[in-house]
Formats: sequence, structure tokens, C-alpha cells
Amino acid sequence: MNVHVSARPDIATRRFTLATDLDGTFLGGSDADRKALYDWIEGNRDTIGLIFVTGRDPEFIMEMCRDRGLPWPEYVVGDVGTTIAEVTADGHVTPIAALEEEIAEAWGNRGEVVRVALDGHAGLTLQPTAFRYRVSYDMDAQSFDPAAKSRVEELGLDWLISDNRYFDVLPKGISKGPSIRRLIAHLGLDEARVLCAGDTLNDLSMLASGLPAVAVGNSETELVQRLSGHSAVYHAQGHGAAGILEAIDSLDLHDIPEGVL
Repeated sequence: MNVHVSARPDIATRRFTLATDLDGTFLGGSDADRKALYDWIEGNRDTIGLIFVTGRDPEFIMEMCRDRGLPWPEYVVGDVGTTIAEVTADGHVTPIAALEEEIAEAWGNRGEVVRVALDGHAGLTLQPTAFRYRVSYDMDAQSFDPAAKSRVEELGLDWLISDNRYFDVLPKGISKGPSIRRLIAHLGLDEARVLCAGDTLNDLSMLASGLPAVAVGNSETELVQRLSGHSAVYHAQGHGAAGILEAIDSLDLHDIPEGVL
């Protein structure tokens, strides 16, 4: 299987690149909204680059593209910023070692230390996936004991709560924002022609990074509040995919035919 159906120009030479979260953002909105966005991207791959910036792991991303017909991205910032990878022509998400060195060093192979420290902690249920540079939990907001935050900080790591139901433990200073900026610099992209899109608090560091950004219309309230004053952020009315198209058009990042909007 060759996921890149035809040869494409180098991503750095394309007019526009979308760096988007998945759940609630690229996967958000109505069926018609998603189809309009996906078809428009696929019809303009010579001028549009696509990067997924997600809390999801590489296997989930490949499954969504293979089985649910999502446009294949060229690159992925996954696992809440702890994976930086290229999507190869055969449909594999292959980490870029040079960009992950700092992430691996900051993590220091402390997965088991984290799991022991938070074992049985109120309101946290360990997710079964064996992530490389993070530990993630499903969180019950009502029973959650905030002492987990200080336990993580004592280990010299960062914690992140998103959508009021996920608790991630991450390497210090690593999240979506720093990782997407590292990838953009590596690829030689023009920052002014990249649009970052998201909807939950795990997108905050990306949307507040100074890059052009959109908080789609279904964004969680706390994210919207914390983005107040960030002039590079467009607050869309449309939900999910519709909000992405709205921002691209409003910020004049690429031509969009009238029938697509």
C-alpha cells in the first residue's frame, strides 16, 4: 500500500500546512463538514501539507487512516507531543530520532516509577497502552485526588489534565507546542503558513505557541479562557472540521471554493 497516491512537492514548498488535533477537531463536526474538509485537502495535496498533532498513539492514527478514510498526514506529533514522526509511503508512523532525543532524555525511562507512584490513586485508571515517553490515565473528575499533581511534580515530570477526563504524565517541558515547533523548524516550514487547530487543554501549548491557530467552536471552556489575549488565535464559530475551514478562509491561508465552506 502506498499512502501517498502520487508524488508531491516537498512540504516546505507548499502554500499552506494544517497541524491539527484529531478528537473533537479534525474528527469533530458533522459528517458533511468532515467530508468537505477531507475532500478539499485530498484535492489540493500539491499545495496543502498535513500534520496530525494528537494525544493518540501511532497505531490509532494508522487505523483511522486505513479504516475510516482520513487523509494520510505526512508527519505526526503524537502521544501528547512525546512522539515526533514521519508517515512513510507504506503507511507506517516512523519516529524521527534526532527530534526525539531531548524527549527521551527528559523522560529518563521513568514509566515504571510513575506507575508505582500513582498506583491506586483515587480517580485515576491506568490506560493499558504501553507508551514510550508518557504514562496516561483515564480520570474520574468527581473522585480525583489532586495530590497526584504534586506527586508527579516531585518526580520532576509534568502533568496535564484535558477534557476533564484524561490525566497525562509527560517529560518536563514536553507537550504539543514545543514538539510541533521543533518539527516545523526541522522541515523548514514558514511559520506564518502553518495553522494549528485544537479544542481541549492538551492543545493549549500548541495554540498559545505564537503560531497561527484556531480554537474550534466546540472547544472546552477552560481552553478558551486560557487563550484570552493570544492574538494569534482565531476563535471559530464552526465546530470541528467546519471551524478549521472557517479559520483557513478568515485568515486567508489558502483559497477555498465557495461550495466547500
